[in-house]
Amino acid sequence: MNAVSKVPTSGAASLSRVVPVPANAMSVDVEDYFQVQAFAGIVPRDSWDGFASRVEDNVARILDQFARFGATGTFFTLGWIAERHPAMIRRILAAGHELASHGYGHAPVYALGEDGFREDIRRAKAILEDAGGIAIQGYRAPTFSMGPHTPWAHRVLEEEGHRYSSSTFPIQHDLYGDPDAPRIPYRPAGTAALWELPMTTVRLPGPLLADRNLPCAGGGYFRLLPYALFRMGLRRVNAGGQAGIFYFHPWEVDPGQPRIANCSRAARFRHYVNLAVMSGRLDRLLGDFTWRRIDEVFAATLSTA
Repeated sequence: MNAVSKVPTSGAASLSRVVPVPANAMSVDVEDYFQVQAFAGIVPRDSWDGFASRVEDNVARILDQFARFGATGTFFTLGWIAERHPAMIRRILAAGHELASHGYGHAPVYALGEDGFREDIRRAKAILEDAGGIAIQGYRAPTFSMGPHTPWAHRVLEEEGHRYSSSTFPIQHDLYGDPDAPRIPYRPAGTAALWELPMTTVRLPGPLLADRNLPCAGGGYFRLLPYALFRMGLRRVNAGGQAGIFYFHPWEVDPGQPRIANCSRAARFRHYVNLAVMSGRLDRLLGDFTWRRIDEVFAATLSTA
């Protein structure tokens, strides 16, 4: 699905020519503020029900924001969340968005092992399908925790009925990333029909950044770095005929969320930096580009046998 951009041509008539611009894929990783990996060491999973949930109100805010700009997206949702907020799942679908899986309990894939991973995604898929009444085809690993250390993960996803994954971030990062992974959609080894849709990166000219993938997909980078850098990077991707994939979390539009005590300085910075600017930056992003669901933006790829 393409948008169009009018670009003035040279000449006395100053006519406009229509230039196809790929629609980009918007995605939301639906988890609550106390479930993030940065707090995993101080917020045990068995304590989650003791926290005041804010995910439903935050998702409602995001749905309204998307509607104002005519944008649709893919909501990668934890099974744990869907169990407790089925009405929210129905509102996501009623607004025309894609529902996809983020696993059940936000455990890193490498920590689950092959059998635990299969159990986790099977449980999440069943809960999401029951809540939404639709088939779940997409998956995103918590904290992009799939890579060379989980060579079985894509095969298991395909065996459990998923059509695509958007779990690889081809960058170097201290918590995640696979800098050697392809930067465009690819079929992982050991699969027959499943596609991996990697998060968006750019490469810039010059010796300092040569041969290094730079993130251009959202998350904490989007809150920390100047918006103009993201706009420039995404335009560069689109100019090459590629669609970008952007992601964020509901807790990122909630600067008033409760603060988690006793977290490390690094975790505090990663999680709380520039929360107050996030909604405004999203407005700019939604206005500057065309945004659609992952299954629509990559429909041609996903239909390839």
